[in-house]
Amino acid sequence: MAAVDRDILSKNIKPVNYDLSLHHLELQRTFTYEGSVKIELQVKSPAKDIVVNAHELKIHHVHISVQDAESQEASSISHDDKSQRTTFTFPRDIPASETALLHIDFSGVMNNTMAGFYRSKYKPAVEPSKSVPTEGDSHLMFSTQFESCDARRAFPCFDEPNLKATFDFSIEIPEGLVALSNMPEKGVKESQKGLKLVSFDRTPLMSTYLLAWAFGDLEYVEDFTRRKYNGKPIPVRIYTTRGLKEQARFGLRNAWQVVDYFSEIFGIDYPLPKMDMLAVHEFSHGAMENWGLVTYRTTAILFDEQHSAAKYKNRVAYVVAHELAHQWFGNLVTMDWWSELWLNEGFATWVGWLAIDHLYPDFEVWSQFVTEAVQTAQQLDSLRASHPIEVPVKDAMEIDQIFDSISYLKGSSVIRMLSDHLGVEVFLRGVSDYLKAHAYGNATTRDLWTALSRASGKDVETFMDPWIRKIGFPVLTVAEEPGQIGVRQSRFLSTGDVKTEEDDVLWWIPLGLRSTQQAAGAATEALTSKEATVRDVDETFYKLNADQTGFYRTNYPPARLAKLGAQSDKLSTEDRIGLVADAAALAIAGDGTTAGLFTFMAELGQEKSYAVWSQMIVSLSNIRSVFADHEVVANGLKEFTLKLVSPAADNIGWDPKANEDYLTGQLRALLISTAGGAGHIATIDEAKRRFQRYISGEKEAIHPNLRLPVFRINVAEGGKGAYQAVKAEYLDTTSIDGQEICLQALGRVQTAELVKDFLDFQFSDAVKVQDVHSGSIALAANPKARDALWQYIKDHWDVVHQKLSGNSVVLDRYLKNSLQKFASHEKEKDISRFFQDKDTKGFDRGLVQVSDTVRGNANYKERDEKLVLEWLRTHGYTKA
Repeated sequence: MAAVDRDILSKNIKPVNYDLSLHHLELQRTFTYEGSVKIELQVKSPAKDIVVNAHELKIHHVHISVQDAESQEASSISHDDKSQRTTFTFPRDIPASETALLHIDFSGVMNNTMAGFYRSKYKPAVEPSKSVPTEGDSHLMFSTQFESCDARRAFPCFDEPNLKATFDFSIEIPEGLVALSNMPEKGVKESQKGLKLVSFDRTPLMSTYLLAWAFGDLEYVEDFTRRKYNGKPIPVRIYTTRGLKEQARFGLRNAWQVVDYFSEIFGIDYPLPKMDMLAVHEFSHGAMENWGLVTYRTTAILFDEQHSAAKYKNRVAYVVAHELAHQWFGNLVTMDWWSELWLNEGFATWVGWLAIDHLYPDFEVWSQFVTEAVQTAQQLDSLRASHPIEVPVKDAMEIDQIFDSISYLKGSSVIRMLSDHLGVEVFLRGVSDYLKAHAYGNATTRDLWTALSRASGKDVETFMDPWIRKIGFPVLTVAEEPGQIGVRQSRFLSTGDVKTEEDDVLWWIPLGLRSTQQAAGAATEALTSKEATVRDVDETFYKLNADQTGFYRTNYPPARLAKLGAQSDKLSTEDRIGLVADAAALAIAGDGTTAGLFTFMAELGQEKSYAVWSQMIVSLSNIRSVFADHEVVANGLKEFTLKLVSPAADNIGWDPKANEDYLTGQLRALLISTAGGAGHIATIDEAKRRFQRYISGEKEAIHPNLRLPVFRINVAEGGKGAYQAVKAEYLDTTSIDGQEICLQALGRVQTAELVKDFLDFQFSDAVKVQDVHSGSIALAANPKARDALWQYIKDHWDVVHQKLSGNSVVLDRYLKNSLQKFASHEKEKDISRFFQDKDTKGFDRGLVQVSDTVRGNANYKERDEKLVLEWLRTHGYTKA
């Protein structure tokens, strides 16, 4: 993207180093602080004005000094709120210089919006230090979150990713607290009474969004890398507030191994002298890759071996790997501009999974990747309101809305497709060359393609360019003839109504033919035209897109899909996931049939894989959601679900066996939850029995992995009493994952009265802003609560907006998750009408995606309702 397409700061002034000091922190009531920053600048040509980024700061005094020129104070300071820019005008021209020094005195606020320099509330696990600040009944810790454009909320700066500089940082805090930053502590000296000034070593050259600091009542667990870096191992620490450090042991065990693993496969040693990580009690995202000081939501870094659900173990392992990947891919080499965010996030997502596959082969992470990453990305990318992986960004403040499934999950999916085509070893060699060529600088997508082309000897840019720069993805439609198949590519839309002008992209599609014999022709490697013929295909068995490494859907003739269902023993786990997901998506789009999907699913009733069951249940749940308002169809689908899952649920039982693997435990939780939700009497009765024992104080009655399914079943079946019991559990739990689990379960309420009570609870001070969406995701998925949720949002928009709008990421996420399950054209129009006179900046893209999704659901419902009902009648699932 040319610079003219970006609204950026002047290239005439370039920062070299920031010397930032914060002091006079008011740790109660106003939460203000004072700061001073000395910015060493390169001034390329004489100028009277200097423009910096600043937001929610007060600028008190500005002066600049240049060698051999008299120091001068700014004669005027003007601020533009919309652009978040402040202009300093000086009486005389600032001469061109390599060493100008801009000195700014300012003040700011440690806010409570999880952006910039902010405070987090928590309840101490043990007796805290007397120095810990409090707010109401809560104790406080303080930390930063600067990506993408919030460094400017903490100090005046040149807040763009390619304006890299080094940073010296110091902060004045109470003596009993611990301060952290990107680099090791340089020194501590006594300040005012009861205070100390902590300073840190200078950082490497890096972008402003990667600067970080934190302080609080912190303790840590520590280990060291096994490799040596500059002759010695690197200390790796995880910090928590006092009393939680033992729950960081699992994350720590992953962290040092991942640092060593990435140093090996990238061929570049981790470049900083330490690797710290910090659990933060309020966090808008999952984690943040600040160089040398990664910050995490507590559920993404802490895990209690005795009391946490095992799914959080998987989450901690993956998130740690993802954030540590950024230490190279994003921090050492940074995207040139936010339009290429995917270079950071897509790669870190893929290589994070690669690291977990290396550490935990028993997790079978690539089947999980296909279920979670590929399908989530394809769901969003099948909307007209999707966007290309590399999306034009003129104003950096637009960027928060593209921290989404396209940048992360489509980006990582096409990287997986490319690495499979080139070979992982060749791919990583190209990545290493890319990192070495651009270390401590910025790079573009083209720079990555160039390095990969050199490593592989293939023209990577030519065949990957449409995947990155064009919206959407293809469906491959298969036509069978004796001994051969015809394949044709076209854009896939969930609404099934692709227009000619929308189908103008020619994708490079790796066919990945799995068969009992090798087919002939160049098209067996990749489809590079709109259509082609593959000859010598074994008609007894074949499948395209082996292991679902290609980012596309495949539409088989109905008879072939049914035959593949009976041949599941010849298919990989990823193949079976892909067939289920593709059949479901094609049915919704009208390119396939729901009957064909149900027939295929019925063939998989003996399935043993957690990931395949997960995909079947997700696909079936989406269909049940669409038809939830038609009582006869809804009941028939419930019966179909019950028949599908009952044998597996009966077989797996309630109690884990000795040395049971991770995936079996996950499958048990999934099957119990689904069977209970479909009316399996024995499951419901057992869930009620265990729940009663649990709330009576016998906590071991429910295995940690089964808290969510048991709580869900009881909230749905147990009325107000069970609802109040789970709500009390939310307030009393000491488990790191406990509150998240309770919110997800409480969304299963069945009456309007309890929906209202739960929403009032969500928007009270009892639920942190970071967690509000968890409850409403569950309400939106609940047909008995969905309408009441939307009515509440409309009736209490001021309350919703006030609580969530301090951070646009949080509000955008909440609305998308709350509104996208409807299947009614009237509801889509109602949503559009409600927001048409509102200021939707920060969530406007999300609302368009909601409209697209709801329209697609409504079209599917209108088109297939009678057909689904007929299939259910024919197969005995309903008599109506």
